[in-house]
Amino acid sequence: MIELPKDKKIILFDGVCNLCESSVQFVIKYDTKDQFRFVALQSDLGQKIIQHIGINAKNIDSVILYLPGVAYYYKSNAALQIARSLGGLFHLGTLFKIIPTPLRNALYDYIAHNRYRWYGKKESCLVPTLALKAKFLE
Repeated sequence: MIELPKDKKIILFDGVCNLCESSVQFVIKYDTKDQFRFVALQSDLGQKIIQHIGINAKNIDSVILYLPGVAYYYKSNAALQIARSLGGLFHLGTLFKIIPTPLRNALYDYIAHNRYRWYGKKESCLVPTLALKAKFLE
């Protein structure tokens, strides 16, 4: 069994994707309630979490929001749950729930498929600064 903070929402993200890193920085900036922790999909812990929740790693080209012991979300549903959790004006992002999930995920997949071409890719996973290290799980 993996030991994860039970009171935190875990965001698994592509650690070499520039768009994903920007998204993580965005969530950190607006996470005023300190409710999120982050794990790169490519890390050992990221792979263990994916295995633990039963997702085939070959089928994941997405962000995953994992609520330990409760549920997990991926693709557009993860993005909407994150927006909802941030609250404030970001909660309005949940209005996109009126769009059927297959349509939302098709758009999500299109962006995910092209993210390296459009936003670039790093040679290695994001290494957090000392100030942000506590937000990342290893």
